[in-house]
Amino acid sequence: MESIKQKPVTLGAPELPDFRNLGVVLRVLVVVNLFAVATLLVHVDEGARLLAEAALLAGRVELPLLLVVLLLYLVSPWLRARPRRPALGGLLTVVVLVVVLSYPLINGDSLFRHLAWALTATMICLLYFDYRNRRYSPALAEARLQALTARIRPHFLFNCLNGVLGVIRSDPRRAERALEELADLFRVLMRENRELVPLGDELALCERYVDLERLRLDERLSVRWDLPAPASPEHAALMSAQVPALLLQPLLENAVYHGIEPSAESGEVIVRIELRDDELRLEVDNPMCEAGRHHEGNRMALDNIRERLMLFFDLEAGLDSDCAGGRYRVRIHLPYRSVSA
Repeated sequence: MESIKQKPVTLGAPELPDFRNLGVVLRVLVVVNLFAVATLLVHVDEGARLLAEAALLAGRVELPLLLVVLLLYLVSPWLRARPRRPALGGLLTVVVLVVVLSYPLINGDSLFRHLAWALTATMICLLYFDYRNRRYSPALAEARLQALTARIRPHFLFNCLNGVLGVIRSDPRRAERALEELADLFRVLMRENRELVPLGDELALCERYVDLERLRLDERLSVRWDLPAPASPEHAALMSAQVPALLLQPLLENAVYHGIEPSAESGEVIVRIELRDDELRLEVDNPMCEAGRHHEGNRMALDNIRERLMLFFDLEAGLDSDCAGGRYRVRIHLPYRSVSA
């Protein structure tokens, strides 16, 4: 298997974050305000003056900071479409313009000092995001994903091969199709999954997985896909949505492994997907069997998906689960991004 590669260390300009991401905006506000507090503590050594100086500094910092965040939100698509150095130049230009234009409103003592402070705060933010991007590189999450799938593969492969052996004489065409589906599934599991993929591709992979599981579970396994009508614009929009690779398939595997396989009765897994207010929502709903097992593996899969959502979408995506009415549900929400966007 090809070894997992870390991101190469580049010595050029740092890669700019997505200034339309809620997590990025909040971190910018926190980092700049912490830098302001550090500046205040360095320059003020008298407790009696601390409160007055803090109020004065807040008045000088917050207005330019909010204006910079607003402008960066507006121009973020333009910045991210540019190479690193021009994008960095555009970012610094925005900061300088805001400081110069807001200077008469904040009653500052020196424009040069305000510019120097603002540019220093900007570089601190960029260094923080660059460090965070390197520290939490998707390659690290990929390593955890490879470790997880390595644990799953022997069990799943053994079951699939037994299913193929069971039909190879009675239905050789079905056995041949199953082996092709198994090859397609493992091809996805073994490749580097660093990029977002269309939701349509992820659903096609899930359908192959379900078809393989039906070899051994037969009528015990029923999967209902709760999606918009295939010919509708809503369905086309969903199919083009960008999601992390292997987002749904591990959830389906958990649903089968914990909710269907341990039970002697048939069960239905429900997959609901909808687009609401520019947010993609996915839910996997399965029976909760009292004889269920391997809860640690289930938690590992959920933690891995949650971590990858954080890496791709920061605070704008999330995963939660609950048990109610004899059903176990996993819900995912993430911002809608189209293939054509």
